[in-house]
Order: sequence, then C-alpha cells, then structure tokens
Amino acid sequence: QVQLVESGGKLVQAGGSLRLSCAASGRTFTSYAMGWFRQAPGKEREFVSAISWSGGSTYYSDSVKGRFTISRDNAQNTVYLQMNSLKPEDTAVYYCAAASTYYSGSYSPRHYDYWGQGTQVTVSS
Repeated sequence: QVQLVESGGKLVQAGGSLRLSCAASGRTFTSYAMGWFRQAPGKEREFVSAISWSGGSTYYSDSVKGRFTISRDNAQNTVYLQMNSLKPEDTAVYYCAAASTYYSGSYSPRHYDYWGQGTQVTVSS
C-alpha cells in the first residue's frame, strides 16, 4: 500500500505559478512511477504529467508541455509539479498517483494503483 497526500493548491491569477507537492508513505517510493492528473467540473480525469521511478524520464500532455515541470525527490518520498504561466483552463482538482514501473509514463488513469485525495487549483482571469 502507498498513501499519497497532495498539497499546494490555491487560487492564483492567470500567468502566475504554483508548485504542487505529493508526499508518499508506505511501500518503497522508488518502486513506483508517479503521475499527475487533473479533473475539472463536468469533465473526465485527464493526464497531466508523469515521471519514472528514477526521475530520468518525464512525460507531459500537450496542454502543459513547456509550462509545467514534474520532478521527484526519492530521499524525501515526494513528487512535485511546478506550474508556470497558469491559465484559467488549468483550473481543476489535481491528483497524484502511483503506478507500477511497468506502466511508467502511462497516460491512462486505469494503470495507476494509488491515488491521493486531490488539491484544488483555481486560476482566475
């Protein structure tokens, strides 16, 4: 079992920046690839970014590429999502998730076994 707790979501103006954190506990953090997803009201959960167990490979959706950066600190059992140049369409609940390394970089939520409770990001125009 892995427990995931996100933090860092808040209200921010368009063009601003936020850094989300996801702290993991339980099984060995390096056993998992990690991902960030988001879900806006009335929409399906969508892939945002993912990172391999070592941090050596990263993946981004087209909508955030060049603006968001995913990273992880395996010594701190934490994965981060640095979000720059935020837009109103980035408004959503952001979730971190853990997947078997077999599914490293997967865009599909069904490949992720563990999920956090989510943190709200609201970008005002």
